[in-house]
Amino acid sequence: MAKFELKLPKMGESVAEATITSWLKEVGDTVEADEPVLEIATDKVDSEVPSEVDGKILEILFEADDVVEVGQTIAIIETESEIEQEDDEFDIDIDEEEDDDDSAEVEQHAAQAEEAVDSAKETAGSTEYSDSDRFYSPLVKNIAKEENISLEELEKVEGTGKDGRVTKDDILAYVENRSDDAEKTNQKKSSAPKSDHLEPAFKNQENVVASGKDEIIEMSRMGKMISKHMVDSAQTSAHVQSFIEADVTNIWNWRNKHKDSFQQKEGEKLTFTPIFMEAVAKAIRDFPLINISVDGDKIIKKKDINLGMAAALPDGNLIVPVIRNADRLNLVGMAKAVNDLASRARQNKLKPDDIQGGTYTVTNVGTFGSIMGTPIINQPQVGILALGAIRKMPAVIETPEGDFIGIRYKMILSHSYDHRVVNGALGGQFVQRVAQYLEGYDKNREI
Repeated sequence: MAKFELKLPKMGESVAEATITSWLKEVGDTVEADEPVLEIATDKVDSEVPSEVDGKILEILFEADDVVEVGQTIAIIETESEIEQEDDEFDIDIDEEEDDDDSAEVEQHAAQAEEAVDSAKETAGSTEYSDSDRFYSPLVKNIAKEENISLEELEKVEGTGKDGRVTKDDILAYVENRSDDAEKTNQKKSSAPKSDHLEPAFKNQENVVASGKDEIIEMSRMGKMISKHMVDSAQTSAHVQSFIEADVTNIWNWRNKHKDSFQQKEGEKLTFTPIFMEAVAKAIRDFPLINISVDGDKIIKKKDINLGMAAALPDGNLIVPVIRNADRLNLVGMAKAVNDLASRARQNKLKPDDIQGGTYTVTNVGTFGSIMGTPIINQPQVGILALGAIRKMPAVIETPEGDFIGIRYKMILSHSYDHRVVNGALGGQFVQRVAQYLEGYDKNREI
């Protein structure tokens, strides 16, 4: 018999930690290799962590809503065969068949570790936070205690964990903003006119009361994260918009002509999205200052063009998987990337790396019948393009023989950009260039 340490696997270059959302197995349960043991969440992606071996769950080291770093041991699995566990950073090989001296040393360390854990639990449980009906992990309690946060104050901290639980990130973010908020509040109080007749312009949200006929719906974890992300973006970037109408008749006719043969040849559906993405990537290459991010007073000019593609999930939420190096893909490669990411998004099978590293985002509001939109920038990017619905429109057609009225397929492109670093000329020229690429599409193009 041997003991195998199940570690939180590496989920991408930019992912250093994850939150445990739920355990699919309990202590004493048997598990097979590649069978999911627990579910984790990183940013907007939920993933399952499978077992690497056959065996029985001997110990679970973390609870739901705990934040775990990549490489940390999260569970101990007892196996019937010898397992040689290798890792560049974590080299652990635990075997029950050790000599007496090694066993005594292991037992001594285990006793010391158990005593330390009991001491930590006792310390966390002895604080006034234990009087709350709300669940707080020992880590959250310890941070609150170190920062002299009272129970009453802790109760007001908004939690993004399961069932509204306060996570490590929640309490650290609160601590970081605590002093600034207090200073702003004091400044407002000192500058406010003294009058018994003045009332606040806006009522506190806590005063909102639901009647017995109203349905109260708890926001999902992803919903809370999206809400915070949108508010933070609106407070960070100076949003402005530019709109332009594009004639996409050539694209409409070309796609209808080639979509069946494209699917037979490539085994992929040919939608409008890869065609639009191709045009956006070309326009970004022409205007590289759209492909930037802001870090304080510095502008970071991105080398790669990684297009985010906003996709709707079955539960109504949105997620933005990323097409990497989009400017280097031909139409076939773009179609395969778009279809793959859209399919895995609908099935909740995206990996953390699939939504990381985007440099510009495209969202198709036309899917829902909207002719235009004013999308919110996906931080830390500085621009986002909304594609409106394609509609049949009467239009003036210019020909060498004169002008006449005809039926054309048109759409409106809405470009939201960060006016802190992108002026109106650049923002307008960029979306104009996208329209020019769409209108000038080669109707004789070969696949």
